[in-house]
Amino acid sequence: MSVYEAEAPVVAATGLSQSVVDWVHQLVSIDTTSHLPNLGLIETVRDALAREGIDATLIRDRREGWANLFATVPAHDGSTDGGIVLSGHTDVVPVAGQDWESDPFRPQWRDDRLYGRGTCDMKGFIGTALALVPRMRATKLAKPIHFALSYDEELGCVGAPSMIAELGKRGVRPSGCIVGEPTGMRPVIAHKGIHTYQCCVRGHAAHSSLTPKGVNAIEYAARLICHIRDIADQFRAQGPFDDLFDVPFTTAQTSLIEGGNAINTVPAECRFSFEFRNLPQVEPAAVFARIESWARNTLLPQMRSEHPSADIEFRQLSSSPGLDAAEEAAITQLVRALTGDRERRKVAYGTEAGLFAQVGIPTVVCGPGHIEQAHRANEYVSREQLASGEQFLRRLIRGLDAEVGETHAQARGDR
Repeated sequence: MSVYEAEAPVVAATGLSQSVVDWVHQLVSIDTTSHLPNLGLIETVRDALAREGIDATLIRDRREGWANLFATVPAHDGSTDGGIVLSGHTDVVPVAGQDWESDPFRPQWRDDRLYGRGTCDMKGFIGTALALVPRMRATKLAKPIHFALSYDEELGCVGAPSMIAELGKRGVRPSGCIVGEPTGMRPVIAHKGIHTYQCCVRGHAAHSSLTPKGVNAIEYAARLICHIRDIADQFRAQGPFDDLFDVPFTTAQTSLIEGGNAINTVPAECRFSFEFRNLPQVEPAAVFARIESWARNTLLPQMRSEHPSADIEFRQLSSSPGLDAAEEAAITQLVRALTGDRERRKVAYGTEAGLFAQVGIPTVVCGPGHIEQAHRANEYVSREQLASGEQFLRRLIRGLDAEVGETHAQARGDR
């Protein structure tokens, strides 16, 4: 039986359609943990859309098994120009090492909460949107509704850029985008950028009894790590600040480190990974330039005075721009009208919203569930949150109904 078979009945207690429940169950049951292929889920969605007469485009990664999906429910006149993008990532974070009370990939209801990996982040939103495709098809849409589903968001928004670039090549110009990350169905208008790097400090090996003949890569890496911390401390003390963020300044930290091969050997190499999360008004290139410049101009000359082969190499792992939605933007006002929420809300976590905004598509973040439940054991989304998400999207569809617009115009006497 297709999950699109008619419009499923509404669960009376919460106003949640059974078709939403079915779709979320189906998506969560497909293990799309980051580093695993997502093509099974993408093909499931593609085939379901095809049964509704909607063609989906797959933008594939160079690796076999990973793909983005873009599809359009056209306006009643066949137009695919403009309209609203409903965006979500299909990958989820790993469950290894977490203490789950139930199988994370066999969703389970307990106390009006649906437990499973991805229920909150963010298959709840994707499933809700897909469940309403029949309603979209039955509506005389004045503007199209687009679906944009990505891979590897959890690895640093790696997948979405190729999809967004492809849309630009094809001349697809949406008027706005809603990224359905879990916000408790409250609009988020800004978030920080996230930029991750790996640094490799190369010294020179020697027996530990002859330390002056070596260059200790771990010790020099430690100096660079401390310099990154100094920069973070400066941002914390001096700003710039934006008090609407829960952490109102740019942050930086080192999270992974490895090096050396024996207790009695001067280590020749040390690798570490670091990230910084910038406020939207802070230029990320300038933050990295401060780190790289100190490494090149201060630290490296010291290392090479001990041995000429010493070196420091940086490699960017991911880069996701921040979001700072204009309050006057049509999509911002639309989401505020649909939710009835006027609060200016900004968050420290990142999303793919900044990528859409970067290419001129005004974007707001709003979706069911709460970020506090994401990434943890026993992740869940409440029935009430799914129902709120469904009602939000139903109001969006109704707002795009050309017949409703014509009725309102006639009532006002418009010509």
